[in-house]
Parts: sequence; C-alpha cells; structure tokens
Amino acid sequence: MVSRIEHPAGGYKKIFETCEELNEPIPAVVVGVIPEWLSGSLLRLGPGLFEVGAEPFYHLFDGQALMHKFDLKDGHVTYYRKFVKTDAYVRAMTEKRVVITEFGTAAYPDPCKNIFSRFFTYFKGIEVTDNCLVNVYPVGEDFYACTETNYITKVDPDTLETLKRVDLCDYLSVNGVTAHPHIESDGTVYNIGNCFGKNMSLAYNIVKIPPTPKDKSDPIAKSKVLVQLPSSERFKPSYVHSFGMTENYFVFVETPVKINLLKFLTAWSIWGTNYMDCFESNETMGTWFHLATKDPAEYIEHKFRTSAFNLFHHINSYEDDGFIVVDLCTWKGHEFVYNYLYLANLRENWEEVKKAAMRAPQPEVRRYVLPMDVHKEEQGKNLISLPYTTATAVMRSDGTIWLEPEVLFSGPRQAFEFPQINYSKFSGKNYSYAYGLGLNHFIPDRICKLNVKTKDTWVWQEPDSYPSEPIFVQTPDSVEEDDGVLLSIVVNPGADQRPGYLLILNARDLTEIARAEVEVIIPVTFHGMYKP
Repeated sequence: MVSRIEHPAGGYKKIFETCEELNEPIPAVVVGVIPEWLSGSLLRLGPGLFEVGAEPFYHLFDGQALMHKFDLKDGHVTYYRKFVKTDAYVRAMTEKRVVITEFGTAAYPDPCKNIFSRFFTYFKGIEVTDNCLVNVYPVGEDFYACTETNYITKVDPDTLETLKRVDLCDYLSVNGVTAHPHIESDGTVYNIGNCFGKNMSLAYNIVKIPPTPKDKSDPIAKSKVLVQLPSSERFKPSYVHSFGMTENYFVFVETPVKINLLKFLTAWSIWGTNYMDCFESNETMGTWFHLATKDPAEYIEHKFRTSAFNLFHHINSYEDDGFIVVDLCTWKGHEFVYNYLYLANLRENWEEVKKAAMRAPQPEVRRYVLPMDVHKEEQGKNLISLPYTTATAVMRSDGTIWLEPEVLFSGPRQAFEFPQINYSKFSGKNYSYAYGLGLNHFIPDRICKLNVKTKDTWVWQEPDSYPSEPIFVQTPDSVEEDDGVLLSIVVNPGADQRPGYLLILNARDLTEIARAEVEVIIPVTFHGMYKP
C-alpha cells in the first residue's frame, strides 16, 4: 500500500487552484464499459475558490465550498459543479474580500469603514462560518452540505442549487457537529458535537435526528440530545471530526488536540486571529476513549486511556463477545496534523513537501479493543481474549484501563486515510475490508484496499494522478462484502486532453472497469456520497 511514485513535476499543485463553476453539465468521454446497474450520482464537496480578489485563503479548509456531481445513466456520464451559495461565499463575492473568518484565514474589517466603525466591528461578537466544504449527507428526504460548525446548508442534489441555511443551534444544544454523521437504514441520523453545560462546564452531546415523520415534516425540528459525555478539561474541548457507532454503543475518542475556548471567544476581537490560532495540544493527557449505550442512552463510566494521537477518521467499530473493536486512522503524537495543511506547504515543490512530512506526525492504521466486563479481572492482566487480535487492555491500580493497539498498516509518511467500507451492510458489524485514499507525504496519489483481518493490501496508482476518497457502491443482490465498485474523482494535470475523470474500479481487486473523462481540471474534494 506504500506509494512507489515520486512527484517532481508538482502536478498536485493543480488540485489546489481556483476553478470556475459550470453553466450546465458537460458530457464525459467513457473509456471502458460502465456496469448497467450503476445508475445514480456521485456527489462531492471541496474547496473551489482559493482567493477573493487580492486576498488569498491560507489553509486547505478555507477555500469556498464547491459541489461536484457525476451523473451516471445508461452507460453515459455527465459532470457538473456549482459553488454553494453560503453567506461566506455570497458576501465575499459581493465585497471582493474575505468577509468571514475561516479555519486558517482571518477576516479583516472593511478598509473603507472609518476607524470607529472598524473598532465596533471587532467587538460585535463571533461570526461563525457556514462554508460547507467538507461533506454532504441525507437528512430525511433532503440533502445537506456541511462543515464542522453549527450551520448546515440544504442543497438540491439534482440541480446543485443552494436552498437554505439551517442553524442547528435553533434545535439542539450544540456549538457545532461533525461532518461525519452515522446514518441507519431507516434514515435515523446520529452525530456528536461539543456544548456548554451547567456552570459553564463543557461536554460532548450525541444527537439524534429521526427519520422523516409520516406527516413529512422536517425531521431536524424533532432533533434531540441523546446522551452527554464529559470533557477531560473544563474550558478546552478536543477537536472532533468523527465518532464510532456499533449496534448498541457510541464510541468517542477524545484526543489531546484541544480548542482553547478563552482564545476562541476573544479571537474575533484580536487582529488576524482565526480558528487555527485557537488550537493547542495537551502533551500530558494522552488519548481517552468514551463509551455510551444507545438504548437506553447512558454514559459508561469505564476509563479507557492510551498514548497521544491525532484522529480524524474512524473506519468502523463493532461488538464481539463482550468486546468493542475500534479501527482508526491515527497520526502519532499530540501535535496537530492540520498545522501541515496550509496551502503554502501543499503547493511547495516535491522535495519541500517531503521535508515537511518528515517533521509531521506519522500516520498509522490501528485497532483498539475495549473490554466491557472490567470488574472481575485482576490488575496488570490483559483483559482481551479475542483470538484474532494482538491489541491489549490492562487495568491499572488507579482503575484506568490502558489500551495498546494492533497496527493494521504502517508506512513511513504513507497514510491510509478518508476510509470507506461497505457501509450499508457492515457499518457497526464485524467486517473485513476498508478502502482508503493513499496520502504520500500528504499528497493523495493512490487508492488502497486493506483486509483488516489478514492485513493484505491492494493499490491502484498511476503516475501524475491524484484521486479522491473512494466511495463503495455495492452490486445489487450481492452476497460478498467486497462485491461492488469504487468511485473516485481523479485529476491528471499533465494530460493533453481530458485531465479530470471519474474512475470506476472493481472493489475486489482494484482493477479498472471504466473511466469517464472531462476537459476540466477538478480541484481537491474531501468527502461525498453516492445517490442511487
């Protein structure tokens, strides 16, 4: 699964450049044969505008949200894209400057205002971005683009038109939610976000949005908090990008990457301060695992601890014989990986990109196993009895259970990230296969498959080609877990013709089935979904 390809030409820089939206869908040239049953839309979100006028955005997560769509029908493919018309985007385009502070880019007061107006602008309060560039997911019969704040944006998956902005704070006690909800087969949506509790205490709330009611009313209006999980520090929540869910449990991993709320609450009154300035690392806390039951929703008081790591993406979690197995894409240590994702770093020449990656936390796919029956065992004894894993859990004298992982994949500066599984059939269940985007020194240059049981790997890779997160689509009526296809958007900047394409791979062995090529460069995308 390790990349053997170098990128001295620096073609990857093209995926971090501004592009224009399209007035109408454009036809793709299909090479190969698309399966007859594959009829639907691949929806993707990512940054598409990297500067406004003369003002640049500085971080990978700052560019304004661009929604992409590949439509597949009867063997034909079209490609379309439009900017999501968020407040952040509309106001930036109107005023020709960065108006709302983004993840790593601070917004400055209007220079045309006099000094008194600018002074009061600083102290009018926090204006949170609604730049929904991270993911898109269904809620009931609707679709929402999202980032990690309290705002989600309703979009039309057919026309890509922006419909309305929704503030989740109007319905839930959360200050923001992740871009990675869990969605059950009946349409129930679960997510997690941090919140202020009583006496200014901080906690994490797991929330539930029910399926579409019989009266077809908005399910978001019936959202509720299911259970609250404690924070390790009163004024410093951990950064949360995803969480785990099994059939009966929620799994929350609290990492040492912290948001300093005192900095955050004063950030917008300080010249040039942004979200990234509010992050810090707790070098002593390590990493904490929290569990809660789903029904009834209750917090479990077991204290699971392990060494420090960064975490963005859970792969899958499941229950087995009194244990909870948690598979994660980790980055070793307490330093925040996002420190290395400034656009200036990603646009460097190849040798400089590699040097930066040498200094960054190193990626590793890990399996942790959490025992549920921890009261009958002796201190110092490994509590894990599952025969197929080397992960351990040992109770210490202070009552904490120390976890050590089994490493499922590790390669120097080679990440298996943006993981996907056969979600509809194996989310929360014992599974075998994970699919991921391979990052070579932070540059996405391959698609990977990992057998989490045998650690066997498969790779798709071509020179000067930069794919996106692979989305698994199951073959109708299939029985085998990996009977399906993977969909990924690939950019080949050096191609004389049609540099962007939709790639369709056989999920069994990552052999190419077909590609649908278009005459445009497609910028980087983060997450998305397949809509049948």
